[in-house]
Amino acid sequence: MQNEVWMHDAHNKRWLNFREPLEVLEAWQLAEVVPLLRWAEEATRQGRWVAGFLAYEAAPAFDAALDAHTPGHFPLAWFGVYKEPTVGADDHPPLNASPLPKIDWQAALTEAEYAHAITHIKEHIARGQTYQVNFTYRLRAEFNGEPFALFAQLVANQPAPYAAFVDTGRFAICSASPELFFERQGHTVRSKPMKGTAARGRTLTEDEAQACALHHSEKNRAENVMIVDMIRNDLGRVAEVGSVRVPKLFETERYPTVWQMTSTVEAKTRASLTEIFAALFPCASITGAPKRSTMKIIRALEGTPRGAYCGTLGFIQPNGDAQFNVAIRTAVIDRERGAAEYGVGSGVVWDSDAADEWLECQIKARVLNTKRPKFELLESLRWEPVTGYGLLERHLMRLKESAEYFAFELNLSEVRARLEALAQTLAPAPHKVRVTVSHAGEIQCEAAPLAENTSQPLTLAIAPTPIASSNVFLFHKTTHRQVYDEARAARPDSDEVVLWNERGEVTEALTNNVAVKLAGGWFTPPVLCGLLAGTLRAQLLEEGQLRERVILLDELKHAEALAVFNSVRGWREAQLKVA
Repeated sequence: MQNEVWMHDAHNKRWLNFREPLEVLEAWQLAEVVPLLRWAEEATRQGRWVAGFLAYEAAPAFDAALDAHTPGHFPLAWFGVYKEPTVGADDHPPLNASPLPKIDWQAALTEAEYAHAITHIKEHIARGQTYQVNFTYRLRAEFNGEPFALFAQLVANQPAPYAAFVDTGRFAICSASPELFFERQGHTVRSKPMKGTAARGRTLTEDEAQACALHHSEKNRAENVMIVDMIRNDLGRVAEVGSVRVPKLFETERYPTVWQMTSTVEAKTRASLTEIFAALFPCASITGAPKRSTMKIIRALEGTPRGAYCGTLGFIQPNGDAQFNVAIRTAVIDRERGAAEYGVGSGVVWDSDAADEWLECQIKARVLNTKRPKFELLESLRWEPVTGYGLLERHLMRLKESAEYFAFELNLSEVRARLEALAQTLAPAPHKVRVTVSHAGEIQCEAAPLAENTSQPLTLAIAPTPIASSNVFLFHKTTHRQVYDEARAARPDSDEVVLWNERGEVTEALTNNVAVKLAGGWFTPPVLCGLLAGTLRAQLLEEGQLRERVILLDELKHAEALAVFNSVRGWREAQLKVA
């Protein structure tokens, strides 16, 4: 795959694959960077496409006052000149790759060392040398696998509008970037800086609260507007007079593991691409403010070059339109050394808390370690010949909320129509109806006759290991049931298995919610203990037949009575199986 490039064209919603370059342009010295860019622009005027990257350390090529490490063995710039790309669909990126072996990522510094650096940054802020520093560090690992497999995993874990993959032979850059450095469309140049991060919630309600808190955070707004002002000033150097504007400020964008705050800055310009780079590079969101003095601080605190990380990857079309990302969420593979490197960082200001900033870096690194499973949304309903679908509106509302949480396409009217059509085909007896919805909104409905419940209490076993209450799949009904399948495999000798979390709190059973009778009243665990908000559970709580409270494992063992319940089978008595 040497000299091969993949770019996601966000504006046209498509994948571009560049192969067999007519020419490869590389810059290893600062004096070579600007001539390379001019030559790349000339190639596009001759009807060619150009795609590649600039390393962070290329910055002094545009302004000698922008301080950076000497990159050493890594090129400052690399671009391929291509006849044209192969175009792939946006919703089905051609990311077939070999399996990726487990990668043991190790941070290049400890949390204590990180906190020490934050202290130094605050000293610089106190002396008036900077207002904000984007401090970063590296995660490193041995890597002898296929780099494209890592890229495929990064993009699958966190779909990124500005994703890019560049293979130079020795090096492969895998960028799952969600951040636009700039795009040029005709005479409009647009930048979309990203500053402000929050973890996703587990339920839709918790998730929306996280987004709201990020949107209204004074700290994040202050950091964001500081970068916006810098980019306005940078763009002003090449913009037509009076054309710089900020059409969108403090937007929140949802990704699988994080919320991000973005703003949009745009201007009219007739400047060349090289002039635009000279005005903007590197992006203010990954340096801090002011840029010159802050980059000196970054060089002193960060012991190694950033390389492609915090640089930019992008492409230029024959008509001059271009797209370049901010190379965050980016890994670099060095085949010669059998090594991989991934950078993480955050913007540090005077009121930053070192522990919070460290946590933000951990959140940003989750994309490396969490393989997002393929799954569908799922609902199981009871159908009766006289009453129809039980708790239908509650099921549809839960489906709608999960679709919104996971960004699935969903046509509820079509789901209703499918259910109504299926009901017309069923024999006059109770049925269990299963509905699945794919990410693309494809709906499947199937039904099976439902046998009557037995009169005997169900036997309950306790799972041998706890679940993690941070697992989002516990809060949404999907076809990804690994936690439940493992618990069932561990206790096959019982009718149901009771799950519990890392705090020793009872959560739910495999296909049922759990009710415990204590002091004459029936209780069920709160959702945030780590469980699905069942539709029958919601009904019983609303009617006052159940109340919520935390239930410890020991209380389960000494309860006056136990029951399990769901919307298909209803309420059933249960008893704990003695181990």
